[in-house]
Amino acid sequence: MSGQRAIVSGATGALGTALVRELVRRGAEVLVLVHPNSPRRANLPVHPGVRLLDCGMEDFSRLENSSAPYDVFYHLAWAGTSGAGRNDMYLQNANVRYALDAVGMAKRFGCRRFVGAGSQAEYGRVSGKLTADTPQRPEMGYGYAKLCAGEMTRDYAHALGISHVWIRILSLYGPKDGPQSMVMSTIRKLAAGEIPEFTPAEQRWDYLYSGDAAEAFADLADRGRDGGIYVLGSGTARPLREYIEEIRDVVRPGAALGIGKLSYAKNQVMYLCADTGDIFRDTGWMPKTPFPEGIRAILADQ
Repeated sequence: MSGQRAIVSGATGALGTALVRELVRRGAEVLVLVHPNSPRRANLPVHPGVRLLDCGMEDFSRLENSSAPYDVFYHLAWAGTSGAGRNDMYLQNANVRYALDAVGMAKRFGCRRFVGAGSQAEYGRVSGKLTADTPQRPEMGYGYAKLCAGEMTRDYAHALGISHVWIRILSLYGPKDGPQSMVMSTIRKLAAGEIPEFTPAEQRWDYLYSGDAAEAFADLADRGRDGGIYVLGSGTARPLREYIEEIRDVVRPGAALGIGKLSYAKNQVMYLCADTGDIFRDTGWMPKTPFPEGIRAILADQ
């Protein structure tokens, strides 16, 4: 499916731009749904195989297809992914409705598969590797909504005769990521000669490069199990301090770091690691980009 005709929503961030590029590399024609007022639309690649359609998520319920049928719908769009919006229950509830609208749109556009972007926030705080069967105990509106969207879009897709894959993403980084992320803000502050401040950075984290994640999404669209839930990360957890030091070593070697200057947030997740065995078994996918190499790719893109 990834090499045919695809629709991508929420394509202006790190994962979305990488996914569009990966689909084009595989020979796909890609219809990108982009908000008319998005300040990040310039992030999207310019390519003969990429067509932009101006629309917001609120438009999904009314859009009709005027061309040949599409094969797969990748739904990445989501509002309130950071800050206070993550616990805005009304906003997050609207995201669930828009996800269902995306399934309905997929049906009208002829798609045979729906691939949705979930989140580690669906689990809450856990200590072991995350699998599809790990108990889900979300602790904020964002996690509640992602969990609900995954369940409801699967049932709705199946009722419409569409196969469904849900991918719970851990921590991604890469070119075009939002400026508020740990990786991007650290790069920015180091490049500006500032001393970035952090918590004690003892949490063990699992970071995955966006290009590797895009390959996983495309592979799962092709070979993922219908109804399958997959946890997407590198499969390795390391202390956050190590990631921070590696960013420093690439951006400004020898620079001072304010590790321990900040307190942990309430309900801080201290361990994140994906069990990627299901993805490997079903598709053969494995991550391949070392963290420092991904940081250098971000610098080259700026």
